[in-house]
Amino acid sequence: MKTYKVKITETLEKVVEVEAEDRDEAEQIVSDAWHNSEYILDAEDFKGVEFNAVSPARKRESYER
Repeated sequence: MKTYKVKITETLEKVVEVEAEDRDEAEQIVSDAWHNSEYILDAEDFKGVEFNAVSPARKRESYER
């Protein structure tokens, strides 16, 4: 048997509407609001999951000199 590390990546997604002068300002407004916890993503915003196994690490062998 080998030991593997498996990375689990969950994706959450939410679309919000804001009024802004341009795209950059809209993203900044939402980013600021998210950092201030005005938007909380939860299980209802779940969009997917990925599982990626990392190859097992090679064990160091002892060498005699």
